[in-house]
Amino acid sequence: NEELLPTSFDLSPAYPNPFNPSTNIHFAVPNYDRVDIYIYDMAGRLVTTLANGYFNPGHHSVSWNASSHASGMYFIKMQGADYLKTQKIMLIK
Repeated sequence: NEELLPTSFDLSPAYPNPFNPSTNIHFAVPNYDRVDIYIYDMAGRLVTTLANGYFNPGHHSVSWNASSHASGMYFIKMQGADYLKTQKIMLIK
């Protein structure tokens, strides 16, 4: 079985969400390209960088272990080429 390569960038919904203490973030990259994935808090402050570099075409995933962070709403921001998407996630302790 040959894996089908994505035809566009995509940020899938984080799972689980709400989460405690970690969540998985799946994303698709259509071409060898730079991808940045950041986590921000409600005040817009950068909390952590989960991805910052070049990825081969395909489906990828990163995890965020937020055990050292406070409960609350956070935002995942993914940037790649002309792609930008943000989604909300909720940490519940």
